[in-house]
Amino acid sequence: MNLSNRLEKISNMITEVESVVDVGTDHAYVPIYLVNNNIIKRAIASDINKGPVKKAEDNVSKYNLQSKIECRLGGGLTTIKPCEVEAGIIAGMGGNLIRDIIEERMNVFKSLKYLIVQPVQNPEVLREYIYKSKIEIIDEAVIKEDNKFYEILKIRYNGKDQIIDPIYYEISKILLERKDSTMKEYLEFKLRKYNSICSTLTQNTESAIKRKKELDKNIKKIEEFLLCF
Repeated sequence: MNLSNRLEKISNMITEVESVVDVGTDHAYVPIYLVNNNIIKRAIASDINKGPVKKAEDNVSKYNLQSKIECRLGGGLTTIKPCEVEAGIIAGMGGNLIRDIIEERMNVFKSLKYLIVQPVQNPEVLREYIYKSKIEIIDEAVIKEDNKFYEILKIRYNGKDQIIDPIYYEISKILLERKDSTMKEYLEFKLRKYNSICSTLTQNTESAIKRKKELDKNIKKIEEFLLCF
């Protein structure tokens, strides 16, 4: 089975565990890939909608993996109990929704060795939540697929408070320190985006002035970051 670059990167971040839950599994491509390549021994593929669960079941049967991959209907982490699996994946959802899923079943999240999350919108909302909720980021990746950037975070609960510059809600500290080549391109994309937004903030309202100051600060930070590459 050939995965997209995004799903392959997520799969490659699964290490040192034997079981995984894939939340919002759709076709169960990732669980099938992980089991077929002996990365894990068993998986739970869950989705809130019946259609994707049926597609997942059909694909699992196609690869004759019914004894190793169980498909379940339900939302978020509600389909599993604490310690039922070692790790989890939540990919292709908005940052706000991923945050809510974690918060809804914090006891399940805390029981995982790690959770891999890949927000498609509002990654800064998810990052802020992570840093303010005694959760640590243990690894990260950013990839470009179909002319769009995707951020992937490997996280776990550690119970420790963190104080960090808010710029790191927007930008990965780990990938900056690693001088990741895709990160440089992503920073340039962010810089263009912020400059474009700034150019539209022409009103003298209190909210527009405040937003422009925030963006100006981020623009200066990103320009500084780019000098390190």
